[in-house]
Amino acid sequence: MQENQYALGKILDLTRMLAIVLLGLHFYYYGYTAFAGWQLVSDFSDRLLENVARTGLFARFHRSKVLALGLLLVSLLGIKGKKKENLPVWTGLGYTLTGMAIYFAASLLWYLPLSAQGVTVAYLAVTTVGFVLVLMGGTLLSRVITVRLEEDVFNRQNETFPQEERYLDNAFSINLPARYRLRNQTRKSWINVINPFRGLLVLGSPGAGKSYFVIRHVITQHLSKAFTMFVYDFKIPDLSVVAYNAFLRYRHRYAKPPAFYTIHFDDLSRSHRCNPLEAEGMLDLTDAAESSRTILLGLNREWIRRQGDFFVESAINFLTAVIWFLRKFGHGRYCTLPHAIELMQLEYGKLFTILRAEKEIEVLINPFVTAYRNGAMEQLEGQVASAKIALARLSSPQLYYVLSGRDFTLDINNPDQPKIVCMGNNPQKSQIYGAVLSLYVNRLVKLVNQKGKAKCSLVLDEFPTIYLNHIDGLLATARSNQVATTLGLQDFSQLRKDYGREQAEVIMNITGNLIAGQVTGDTAKQLSERLGKVMQDRTSLSVNRTDTSVSKSKQYDYAIPASRMATLSSGEFVGLVADNPDQKIDRKAFHGAIVNDHRALKREEAAYQPLPVIRPVDDAQVQANYLRIKEEIQDLVDSELERILQDPGLAHLVVK
Repeated sequence: MQENQYALGKILDLTRMLAIVLLGLHFYYYGYTAFAGWQLVSDFSDRLLENVARTGLFARFHRSKVLALGLLLVSLLGIKGKKKENLPVWTGLGYTLTGMAIYFAASLLWYLPLSAQGVTVAYLAVTTVGFVLVLMGGTLLSRVITVRLEEDVFNRQNETFPQEERYLDNAFSINLPARYRLRNQTRKSWINVINPFRGLLVLGSPGAGKSYFVIRHVITQHLSKAFTMFVYDFKIPDLSVVAYNAFLRYRHRYAKPPAFYTIHFDDLSRSHRCNPLEAEGMLDLTDAAESSRTILLGLNREWIRRQGDFFVESAINFLTAVIWFLRKFGHGRYCTLPHAIELMQLEYGKLFTILRAEKEIEVLINPFVTAYRNGAMEQLEGQVASAKIALARLSSPQLYYVLSGRDFTLDINNPDQPKIVCMGNNPQKSQIYGAVLSLYVNRLVKLVNQKGKAKCSLVLDEFPTIYLNHIDGLLATARSNQVATTLGLQDFSQLRKDYGREQAEVIMNITGNLIAGQVTGDTAKQLSERLGKVMQDRTSLSVNRTDTSVSKSKQYDYAIPASRMATLSSGEFVGLVADNPDQKIDRKAFHGAIVNDHRALKREEAAYQPLPVIRPVDDAQVQANYLRIKEEIQDLVDSELERILQDPGLAHLVVK
């Protein structure tokens, strides 16, 4: 190989030398008079010149000149100059074209009114300058790096991939129109969540567009397909108004029109009343245990990671005993959370005496009675006071008013009584309201996740602000019961903080459909790995003194790297969708901008009706309800204590 390169170099050098010799003969022939005057001629050179002239080389003035230039250009083809980065090709072309112009324009000098020697010198000098400029231009062109790497600094074109462009609709689907890029093209696509029963997780930092671009469409499209629905509205009435107006628009599509209910703790006139601990839904002691666990873990989120600890489980057992006692007393007419809170505030002797009268909870209450009789008050306070203090924060007339009524039941997908229920939180009071709403949601989920019910959609925006026990069980079994679950959250770390690492990972991994806006950190890395890799082109450039080496290859790399997810614009989403056996989707991954008709949505919002006023409520009614609950508990205590003291068979239950 080196020998061939050496031989080629010698040939090119000879060609360039021939060009110079030919140009020299051109000068000598047409400037012979001047050379003779300078006595630079001889018989040998004259005979040589005559022999060359017989070939016809000088038959025309420019023939020899053009031939010399052609030989020079041929010699330049093989030049391998030292490559220089950022050297534009126009520099070399400029030198070359300028040199050619001067090279041929020099012929005009013969028309100048000068002596033969003067014209010859001028012609020789100008032509030589043009010849040298062409040579310099060719050398510069040989130094230009002709291979250019792609100008895609952020590798955006390589990270594009084909996406689903079909509109796949069914009786349950959520279909979001979108745009995506494929190389240099912008194409239309569809994000088809054709099986929402496998769970939908919507991720995105504040402002990413979760509610505006995704969740509102989940609500409107499911209501248009006659779903019963529960909406957890963290910033009521944002989503509740959307759901209410969609309900008004599409209620004619239901076989049996549903009823619309709201729970709004800050505006009681627009709030219905509902008892999450209603006796009919409290079938056995395990229901009371789940309810007590939910309410206490919702009030003390750090307890979620401490489940199994002695004092945590003791507090849960204590509240369980109180709730089940109210469930059994008087056929459950006082089985509400406000009554349980008030009952817990009794002094230990009276409270334990009353609770021991119920045989089913005796095993739960005995450890507390033993501690009380043995004088282990410090241990007892640790077991009981944590529950009493936590629940005391719920001792609010407004909460008591909502929690003690019964405008509706939580079986929202009952075919005979379908419902659409919206419950609202308040970001300033999220810890208190969130605990109560957690109780509502847990009771509701248990009632709706059953066979033989109507199709149901659960929309839980800002999901980490409530505690839903056994959410993994809901996601695992909801598909067979036609319960579509949509969870909205900002970041995986938020879920991990409130639910614990193990539970958070289960929620992330078990969800079949995923739509994510701008996310960062571990969330972005995990999603990037979940979305997989695509084949990408790679080009590398190596420059040395004489040559440029280009290497092109293909390799698998992340279709959407974590850094890309951190820079997504509002309305731009990535994710995966799940399919059905009878409705396959080969292109499940997507990366594009969801298309909203902003003008149409603004017109629609301008025509929205506000949430309806349920009933006028004043402070006097709320306070009267608050005092009534306290009086009912006092009457219960007095009647129970009297019954126990007057019955010799129950006298041993008195705790002193």
